[in-house]
Amino acid sequence: MNIILLHRDLRIHDNPALFHGTNAEEALVVYVYDKKYWQGNGKSTFQLKFGMDCLKEVSNNLKNRNIPLHIFEGNYEELKNWIEVNFPKSVIYMNHFTDIGYYRNDTNVFKRFYADQKRIKIFENFGIQTKNFNRDAWSFDWQKIMTKPILSEIKTSTPWSTKNIKLNSFEEFSSKLNLNDQMTECQIGGETKAFELMHSFLEERGSGYALKMSSPVEAEFACSRLSAHIAFGSISLKTVYQSLLETIPNSSFKKDLYSFKKRLHWHCHFIQKLETEPELEFSSMHPMCDKLRGDGDNEIIEKWIKGETGFPFLDACMQFLKKKGWINFRMRAMIMSFASYNLWQPWQKTSPLLAQLFVDYEPGIHICQVQMQSGVTGINLPRIYSVIKQSKDQDPDASWIKSQLPQLREFSADSIHNAELAETYKEIICDPKASAKKARETIWSMRANKDFKKLAKDVYLKHGSRMKRRA
Repeated sequence: MNIILLHRDLRIHDNPALFHGTNAEEALVVYVYDKKYWQGNGKSTFQLKFGMDCLKEVSNNLKNRNIPLHIFEGNYEELKNWIEVNFPKSVIYMNHFTDIGYYRNDTNVFKRFYADQKRIKIFENFGIQTKNFNRDAWSFDWQKIMTKPILSEIKTSTPWSTKNIKLNSFEEFSSKLNLNDQMTECQIGGETKAFELMHSFLEERGSGYALKMSSPVEAEFACSRLSAHIAFGSISLKTVYQSLLETIPNSSFKKDLYSFKKRLHWHCHFIQKLETEPELEFSSMHPMCDKLRGDGDNEIIEKWIKGETGFPFLDACMQFLKKKGWINFRMRAMIMSFASYNLWQPWQKTSPLLAQLFVDYEPGIHICQVQMQSGVTGINLPRIYSVIKQSKDQDPDASWIKSQLPQLREFSADSIHNAELAETYKEIICDPKASAKKARETIWSMRANKDFKKLAKDVYLKHGSRMKRRA
């Protein structure tokens, strides 16, 4: 028997493990639910809810093909023991994932056990390269992966036996889950939604994307909104990329689609960093940077994550994020920049709290971006976002801010942008100019160090992009 394990590959189309694993007389499709994983670094019930949306559609699609979906509850060591008792001659099929340390450590032992017995087949995912990795040839190899043929749809006409398999069905499992449903405005998961979003973006919504994606006002509808679907695998990145290539030649907004194309490259570029150096989950890319900030101030961090900083634009962004589980990239960068530079808090403490609010949390992207916005990579120039400037640029009349913070609707735009609201709003948590100045001086002083520059070269050789850049 083949046993196909699902994790964050919740789709039936272009799913390597599912496609190859179901090509057998008998196969077992299993989703592994580990409660401790969902309590891990940056994980949250908000993300789990989206995942369950995806899994529900997978279950229905498999059922229509006479393939039942089973849920195993436990870690991979417990899964191994269960398999060896019930199916000691089975072959494991699974896709590779670059995930948090808990998952990596749990699955590495599992994979080694079955690799020693030559009973496991692991398929690479996204454009991440796990074998013969070469940063200099990475872009070329990524292109080859992304242009491989899309796998045909899985089919079966003979119902597979499920006797003596003491695992819950999806319906039984989902009825037991007590998910926090506060984020009522979050996206809904599933392949159907993913394909709808992709087509509407490529054919219509993508017009103006290159300009609109920076604004929290317009980005909600102008961006592809595929990030959560890609993170949970309800659509394959290869499917998105090839659909994009087919659309560009006849599109009336080619510039916008080319801009989107770059971001599909960057998606895997960042995940590859965590794949190459898993220690980045907790350690700065440049080792000298871990000495920059202290242990952190829990009271300050709590005000930041709750959106109670006294700066209306930033607080509005946090309120929007809590409702939607999503906000555009520039605002993510600003939120993190403020925590790391203006508040001078260690990214290791702020990163997981912010990740928990993102339904589209992809550890490789999030952690590497957090480090970039905290000035600890050594190979990216520090960029300190001005919350006041972003407020004026992105929401000139403060109408969006007022929609998120209705208690400010009677105030003028200028007083809102400049956080000059007397005692009627929250006290500002820091002096934005003075804190930015101090952070800038500290960061650049360290970067001038000869030892810092030497280590930065090593970081570049391991993680730096080889794409041509403007001087």
